[in-house]
Amino acid sequence: MITRRTLGKLALGLIGATALAAPAFAQSMPAPFDNPGQVKIALVRYLSTGDFFQAYLSGVEAQARALGVDLRVLDSRQDAALQADMVDQAIALGVQGIIIQHGLTESMRDAAQRAVEAGIKVVAFDVNVENDAVPQIEQSDRDLARLALEQAIVDNGETWTAGYVYVAGIAPLDRRDETWKEFKAKYAGITEKAMFGTLDNPIANSVANQARSVLAANPDINVMFAPYDEFAKGVKIAVDEAGMSSSIKIYSADISTSDIAAMREPGSAWAATAATNPAVVGQVSVRALAMMLAGEDPGHNVVVPPTLITQAQLIDNDIKNMEELSVKLPQFAHADVAMPAWMPLAVK
Repeated sequence: MITRRTLGKLALGLIGATALAAPAFAQSMPAPFDNPGQVKIALVRYLSTGDFFQAYLSGVEAQARALGVDLRVLDSRQDAALQADMVDQAIALGVQGIIIQHGLTESMRDAAQRAVEAGIKVVAFDVNVENDAVPQIEQSDRDLARLALEQAIVDNGETWTAGYVYVAGIAPLDRRDETWKEFKAKYAGITEKAMFGTLDNPIANSVANQARSVLAANPDINVMFAPYDEFAKGVKIAVDEAGMSSSIKIYSADISTSDIAAMREPGSAWAATAATNPAVVGQVSVRALAMMLAGEDPGHNVVVPPTLITQAQLIDNDIKNMEELSVKLPQFAHADVAMPAWMPLAVK
C-alpha cells in the first residue's frame, strides 16, 4: 500500500534526484554550451531555391535547437556581393560562429577571412574559401558523381551519347565535373554531345528551356548527366515534352520528396540519383561548428557519405517520400560524422 506520507517521501526523493541530476547534466556539456541561449550563430546562404536547400535549412535549425543556440539565417538569394556583406552583418551581430552555405570562392574568400580575424569560428558547406582555419563540409561530391555514373554504365553499357548539365564556379559542381572528366577519359565510348546549364531562378524551368534546344539539335542523346536535382528536374521537363522518355535516361545527384515522385512516374526517364540526406548535412554543418566553439577539431574536410538511389529501389520498396527513404534505406538517415560523445542529437 502506498500511503499519502509514502507518496510525499517519494516525491521529495524525486525532487532531490532531479536537483542533483541538473548540475551533472550541465557539466556534461562543454563551454559555451553549458549556458543555454548564450551562443549565437549565423547561417549565410547563397543558394536557397529548391527542396534540397529547404531540407538543409531544416537540419541546421533542428541541430541548433538541440544545442540550444540562437540561429540567425541570412539569405543572399544568389547575390555574391550581398552574401559577402551578410558575413559582415553576422560579424556585427556578435555571433560566435558562422556557416557559409555555397557561394563563389572569389567573393567569399575575403569575407571568411574577415570573420576568422574577428575571432569567429567558421565552417563552409560546398564553397571553397581557401582558408586553413575553415573546415569544409562536403557531400563527397566526387562519390556522388561516381555512384550515378557507375549506374549509368550498368544501365547503358560503356558506349553512349551524353548531354551534360554544368555551371562552373560552384564548388560541388566543380568537384562533380572532375569525376565526369575522369569517366569520359576511362570510357572512350562516352561521347559528350552538348554541355549546358544555368542557375537562373527558377532553376528547373531555366534548365528546361536550354534542354529543349539541346534535344532538338541532338536527337541521338540517350543519357543525360545532370548532377544536381534541380538540373535533373529541368531536363526531365524537356524530355517529357519531347516524347523522348523511353529513349533517354537521366542520372543526377541529390534527392527530395518531389524528386522521388518524379522518378516513380510511369515511364520516367529519371533512372538514378546519388544523394546524401540534406537535413543530415545541415545537422553535420552545425555539429562541426559546435565542436570548434567547444575547442575541438572536426577536421578540415568533414565528409558526409552518399547513397545510390535507383528508380527500381524506389518502386520495389514502395518509397514515396524522404521519410520512407530514411526508414527503408537506413544508411541515408544518419551520418556518424562530427559526433563527439557530448553532442545532443537533432530531433524533428
